[in-house]
Amino acid sequence: MNFFEHIVTLISYIKQPAKRKLIKLSALFNQQNGLEIGGPSKLFDFKMAFPIYLYARNIDGVNFSNTTLWEGDIQQGNQYHYYKNKKGFQFIADAIDLSMINDASYDFVLSCHSLEHVANPIKALKEWSRVMKNHGRLVLVLPNKDFTFDHKRQVTSLVHLIQDYNNNTAETDTTHFDEVVELHDLTMDDFVASKEELAKRTQLNIENRAVHHHVFSLDLIKQMLEYCGFEMMHQQTYPPFHLVSVAQKK
Repeated sequence: MNFFEHIVTLISYIKQPAKRKLIKLSALFNQQNGLEIGGPSKLFDFKMAFPIYLYARNIDGVNFSNTTLWEGDIQQGNQYHYYKNKKGFQFIADAIDLSMINDASYDFVLSCHSLEHVANPIKALKEWSRVMKNHGRLVLVLPNKDFTFDHKRQVTSLVHLIQDYNNNTAETDTTHFDEVVELHDLTMDDFVASKEELAKRTQLNIENRAVHHHVFSLDLIKQMLEYCGFEMMHQQTYPPFHLVSVAQKK
């Protein structure tokens, strides 16, 4: 972090109380090496709520395909551009299978609005834990359903997530598709304009990964992370629709 970035971040800390805890936590990632699933993410950028990109030594990235709705066309290699001239290695891999990465390779893992697109979130979290060092930190950001197109849906239960894990539910799973189409608030989704378009996109989820398989609350996230062997460090909501959790691998 240069002097200008430090001063701007300090001013943001003073003027915006909702950011204070997250900015303070960002310093824990100083000069550490991390992995981001489904990024890069604005929330971790300069002047944003949780500016981890300013502090980290290096961050590699994971995306499920060479083409995504959010990143466009990407390639595997040393081209994960996450902040200014900072770049890490871009992996093309599913969130549930990081087999190309050795155990205990990273100090931390970041995931911002990615895990809701995974059919088997506990399997993903256990895989992320595997590539983290002992006492490594996880930053998990998920959508607050009350302020998104999922607001008509019910929060998923931990029992259901455990069942998905025990059944080795695959990314081809369609269990929640009918619910997604029926209860989706189209007025809050900039990517689709009609139920018909939504239904078509949903059926092609294995290609686009747009479906929110599960719906989360801070309480469910805490239960899920503890089940996966993490200890909660901090949780908060952040506008407009973020559920932010920071946990440490036991």
